[in-house]
Amino acid sequence: MALYRIIMALLAPLLLARALWRGESRVDVEERLGHGAAPCDLWLHGASLGELTSARWLVAALQADRPGLTVLVTANTLTGRQMVRDWQMPGVTARLAPLDLRGALRRFLRASGPKALLSLEAEYWPLRFAACADREIPVVLLGARMSERSFRRWQNRSAIAATMLGAVQLASAQDAASRRHLLQLGLPTHAVQPDLDLKAQAMAHQPTPVTPDRAARETWLLAASTHQGEEALVLAAFARQSRFTHLIVAPRHPDRGAEIATLLHGTDFARRSQGAEPGGTRIYLADTLGEMDRWYATCGAVVIGGSFAPRGGHTPWEPAHFGTAMLHGPDTRNFAAAFAALDDNLGAIPVTADTLHAALVTLDGPSQDRIAAAATAVLQADGDIFALLERIRVISGY
Repeated sequence: MALYRIIMALLAPLLLARALWRGESRVDVEERLGHGAAPCDLWLHGASLGELTSARWLVAALQADRPGLTVLVTANTLTGRQMVRDWQMPGVTARLAPLDLRGALRRFLRASGPKALLSLEAEYWPLRFAACADREIPVVLLGARMSERSFRRWQNRSAIAATMLGAVQLASAQDAASRRHLLQLGLPTHAVQPDLDLKAQAMAHQPTPVTPDRAARETWLLAASTHQGEEALVLAAFARQSRFTHLIVAPRHPDRGAEIATLLHGTDFARRSQGAEPGGTRIYLADTLGEMDRWYATCGAVVIGGSFAPRGGHTPWEPAHFGTAMLHGPDTRNFAAAFAALDDNLGAIPVTADTLHAALVTLDGPSQDRIAAAATAVLQADGDIFALLERIRVISGY
């Protein structure tokens, strides 16, 4: 752990310089150094948009259980912090997460004084967890995810991993493989709770959305949470078919809108960031935040972003919730078990860059209905989240 502390201290100036170079303000940098945190009952941390989106219902459930509960939500990114602020939930404040530095964590914890830290998915921070343990602040892992690749990396730092995970008092893994990896790295067996997928739970605890009937949706295709290179791939497949008449491109990072607009130059397209509404053009660039639900509800089928670029794929839970038939590329490691179950039960169509066009041609309305229904059947939420919330309340005393 001492070596890790030294490395982080040496990296800190570079990390802060990078933040300033990317346009972060002095206030942003001060947040990363742990300054100015507000007092709270619970500290909830998620990396960015995907993790925190799945936690909004959780925050609401915690506050419903104890009215007046204050929750400090931290994110690694500016967009994640802004999304939480846009929730405008009473008692919920949002900040950038403190860097994994002893000084930053000391300032942050002294000011905020949380009764527990709830860390989402793949957020593992050695000094953060140790600092909480030193102050007898319970560390809880929710929907903990540990891929095979990450597991191998932590194995090479086994002493740090064992110390870090030894600070965890409750842990609910996303799947059996993640649970096994965490136990092998040093998670105490007494901390293990039933597996829990936060994104599945988030969808299960939302009301069934109202969507247009299939006839109105079946000719609309969505490219959701795309990364660089994926837009061109989807556009090429879309141009070669006639089944879908409209394409909505919703990039993972809307600040890439200008870049994608350049790619679309010469085509019939409009941009959400410029106030256009979908339907007037063949291609619609949805380069804004917080509207993905609208695009899922509009489209009959979706190409899952991050599954063609080497990003591990993005959530299958949201499209399943909206009855949007899914196609995905080869890289689904972030949700390996879910996508494997979907593929095995015909709840999604696995494709490559070369076969995407042919798959689109087959996706008529009845096919979309069959795939969406199969996905809904496969992706049933499991785990008793409310029993877990009760355990969190007991160990933290919030």
